[in-house]
Amino acid sequence: MRAVIVDCAIYKEGARSEGPADLSDALAQARADGDAFLWLGLYEPTEREFGHVSEEFGLHPLAVEDALKAHQRPKLEVYDDSLFMVLKPVVYEPESDRVSTDELMLFVGDSFVVTVRHGASAPLAAVRRRLEAEPEVLRQGPTSVLYAVGDAVVDHYIDVAGELQVDLEELEAEVFAPDGGHPKTTAARIYTAKRQVLEFRRATGPLAAPVTRLAAGTVPFVHEAAKPFFRDVGDHLTRANEQVEGLDRLLSDILSAHLAQMGVRQNDDMRKISAWAAMAAVPTMVAGVYGMNFDHMPELTWTWGYPGVVVLMAGVEVGLYRLFKRRGWL
Repeated sequence: MRAVIVDCAIYKEGARSEGPADLSDALAQARADGDAFLWLGLYEPTEREFGHVSEEFGLHPLAVEDALKAHQRPKLEVYDDSLFMVLKPVVYEPESDRVSTDELMLFVGDSFVVTVRHGASAPLAAVRRRLEAEPEVLRQGPTSVLYAVGDAVVDHYIDVAGELQVDLEELEAEVFAPDGGHPKTTAARIYTAKRQVLEFRRATGPLAAPVTRLAAGTVPFVHEAAKPFFRDVGDHLTRANEQVEGLDRLLSDILSAHLAQMGVRQNDDMRKISAWAAMAAVPTMVAGVYGMNFDHMPELTWTWGYPGVVVLMAGVEVGLYRLFKRRGWL
């Protein structure tokens, strides 16, 4: 069990104190103090390991099932003895220019907070340090943890959206470059970026409703004084959602521009092919006429007939070439 416990501490009056090693004793101590709460952090617990925690904290079985499966949409559920919230942290991988999502679950009760983390990209150590450095916020009890975790996740959404914006601007420059890049590679990059933005949208979009409920102050186990903090998280989330919507529209425009560019290049290629075909048709026609096996044909006995025909064909070719060149076909 100790392998999955990242951190466990009791917080009273905005200060941290190490509680008993046994979870049951630690929770009992936090409840006995009245204004204290226990924060237990878990990392990818198994069903057996989390079963012990759910039994000690009295967690709802449906919420426990969701926490173990770790394939949930962002949501907020209210049960009799606890509050259950799902967040999807988003991480930008600069090495591959990819976006990945993990999952973070929070159980909030009267004197406890249990965080369950799936994936290595959403560490909560920084959130703990930030809260421990702000005792005034930490005095609000379990609500402070719910706010701090949500604020950290949403603020990182904005950072990731900025990184994706830079990538899309580079992709846009590639599409409008004179050579246009490699069509297949560019199209693959656009569709890959489209899927990443869609994954990003699945993390940010559904979170709007839970944050609105928290900001309204109508959710149990949430401190009344925390409403302004959750409104601030909601403002940041609105900004993140607007950025994601903008990225999605920009990708659609880039894809349309790429397809239009490909159509223009294909038309240019067809015009060049048509121009060369027209230039090849003239000598072919003349040679075809004089290649017919008739005894009585004009100019067959002329001494300068052959050079004259060659000069004629060359002159016509030069004229066609200059005409097509002037019109941009070659």
